[in-house]
Amino acid sequence: MTTETTTDTMTIREMCETYNVTPRTLRFYEAKELLSPIRQGTRRLFTRRDRARLKLILRGKRFGFSLEDIRQTLDLYDRDGSDAAQRQRIYELALERLASMKDQRDELDQAIADLEAELAEARAMGLVPRQAA
Repeated sequence: MTTETTTDTMTIREMCETYNVTPRTLRFYEAKELLSPIRQGTRRLFTRRDRARLKLILRGKRFGFSLEDIRQTLDLYDRDGSDAAQRQRIYELALERLASMKDQRDELDQAIADLEAELAEARAMGLVPRQAA
């Protein structure tokens, strides 16, 4: 990832290089009204606000938040111009997501243990083809 420029706007190419996303991704977020770049003909210019929003979108996606959760969180900031409500909602979403991820991990750990037991039983019974042993 390259360092972010200090200019007020960035082109789609600069956004892609800076945030390691594709033009298609940026257009998708624009279509979903998560980003609203300035339009100059067919050219898109992304503002500091767009860059801040993209950072939050990418972080939210990395943690598994839905686009709707991300949209609602972004809209909280836009509503009153402060980030207090936004930070509170992000915290609540993060707690919910963490609990969900831990549940998924527990289920996966159990599935792995069960599968390992099945494989061990198959080996003990001599049911494993010679090539697979």
